Order: sequence, then structure tokens, then C-alpha cells
Amino acid sequence: MSGPYPSDRDLSSDGPPFADTHPSQPLPTPPPVYPQPGWAVPAPPGAYPGPPPLPYPKPRRRRRFVVGAALALLLIAALTAALLRGSHGASTTSSGAFSEATAKTAIQGYLDALEHRNTENIARNTLCGIYDAVRDRRTDQALAKLSSDAFRKQFSEAQVTTIDKIVYWSDYQAQVLFSMRVHYGADGASSSEVQGIAQLLSQHNQVLVCSYVLRTAGTY
Repeated sequence: MSGPYPSDRDLSSDGPPFADTHPSQPLPTPPPVYPQPGWAVPAPPGAYPGPPPLPYPKPRRRRRFVVGAALALLLIAALTAALLRGSHGASTTSSGAFSEATAKTAIQGYLDALEHRNTENIARNTLCGIYDAVRDRRTDQALAKLSSDAFRKQFSEAQVTTIDKIVYWSDYQAQVLFSMRVHYGADGASSSEVQGIAQLLSQHNQVLVCSYVLRTAGTY
């Protein structure tokens, strides 16, 4: 039965052969485009699209280490200078220190207090700067009297002759080796020269004898 539309057989046998009016051909490749001066070069895929990232701040450990090392060197230099200054037995030191003449005067004053039983002066020296703050001084006065009695039994007079050595512990503390001529007996006919050691403190424009040791005897 034939219909109004031709069958495939009719088209293949009777009609003209099928021809493709748009044949498939490879698309032409566009020529490469090279960037010219002034052109912005596109970023490769996956690159950071925005402005360049800010540099990450470096850790401050190195800076702290350098500062700490510098402070340590300064401290060592200051301590070395202080030790060198204290090791020199010079006649004077800086800021508040005392000279050999000042040390000699202070020691002689203390020996005179022992000789004349000046218990207040003895106690003021042996308390080493805290005498004015002590409320009850009876014990200190008693000890001062004992020191004076022991000194008077041994010597009738003592005169400081030389300051042999001063070892400065600081600008206001020192240990002093000194020589003195001492007289024995009530008439003081016999005498000899001995050495003693005193520890001195410079405070409030006065030099105190905190301790006194005779090299050939006891402590007074």
C-alpha cells in the first residue's frame, strides 16, 4: 500500500544520491599572540588572583636574643669595671668613698674611744650605721664597756702609724690593714708596733669602724 510519503527504498533506488551540503572540516588554528610591552600578562591557572600577599613577619626571637646578649655583655662589663676598681688599693675611690687619711682618722678615733671608755662612741661604731634606730642600747653599752676594759688592760695607748692596705668592697665599704704603735703599762715605758684589721663603713658623711681585730690578740 502506498502512502503520500515515499519509502526509504524509493529514495535510495530512484532518487538522487544524498550529498552533505556542509562537509566536516578542521577549524583553522588561530595564530599565536605574543605579549607586547605594556600588556598585562595573565596569571597561570591556580595562581593568586588578587594583589601579592603581604610578607609574613619574621619571628622576634632573633631580635630578643640579640638584645638579651647585649644587656648581658653590658652587665659583665660593669661588674668587671667594679672589680678592677675595687682591687686597686688606691688612696681614694669614687662617689662616697674614703681615703687613707680618712680611714686613719676613723680608726684612731675608735682606738681613743676604747682607751677612754667612751661607750657611746664604741657602740655607735660597732652597730655599723644602725645606732640611731636602736631603741634599747643597754646591751650595746655593756658590750662597749667590756671591749674598752679589755683594751685598757692590754695597752695604755695606741697610735695609728700607717695604713698598709685598703681593700674596697664598694664605694662605701672597705677592709683596712693598718699598723699602730702601742704602749704597755701605766707609764707607757715599753712599746711595740703591731698590725690590726678594721672593717669600715662610710655613711652620712662619717666613717664607722664596724669591727676591729688585733693581728696578735683578740677582737675588741
